[in-house]
Amino acid sequence: MIGAGKRVLVLAPHTDDGEFGAGGTMARLVDEGADVRYVAFSIATRSLPDGFPPDTLAQEVKEATAELGIEPENLTVHDFDVRTFPQRRQDILELLVALWEDWRPDAVFQPSLHDIHQDHQVIAAEGLRAFKRTTILGYEIPWNNFDFAYQAYFALEQSHVERKVAALEKYASQQHRRYSDPEYIRNVARTHGINVNREYAEVFEVYRVVA
Repeated sequence: MIGAGKRVLVLAPHTDDGEFGAGGTMARLVDEGADVRYVAFSIATRSLPDGFPPDTLAQEVKEATAELGIEPENLTVHDFDVRTFPQRRQDILELLVALWEDWRPDAVFQPSLHDIHQDHQVIAAEGLRAFKRTTILGYEIPWNNFDFAYQAYFALEQSHVERKVAALEKYASQQHRRYSDPEYIRNVARTHGINVNREYAEVFEVYRVVA
């Protein structure tokens, strides 16, 4: 369904959301020959710890997506102010519609509709509006999801998980967050894998499948 030659779009409200939710899957799809494009909507300047330059996350996401095998020209980083996406909803929708018209992805990975972060909610809702004619999957951010439907599992090899861990380690400015712990990342993937008799996996909600 999603593999060699397919155009895959990953929507990240903030830099690193895409890696947390679908980092292993991105690594797998790149290996399988998919054309993976990553769009981040905020570099969260106001959320940086003291001592980090304002463009820190813009640089870190370049290094992180490179770890996953995403080509530099397939990375787009916007600078919407963190926690203000509800006020910028129409601007964001227009960017997403332009992405559809320009690139026509075969599949879109985006936040879950059950994600409680206001910025994530906007990307999830507007993503459904902009990409209503293609496959859409919602990724899991466990600490933001009070509810989540385990509907699609992407089996991963250990190498995919390790590239996800390596990608997230590029975010030096975010290493103080407990969910950045590499063992936590590995254990979530291991748990999902065990649930479907695989070594590792990432899980997604299914909003639409166009085959």
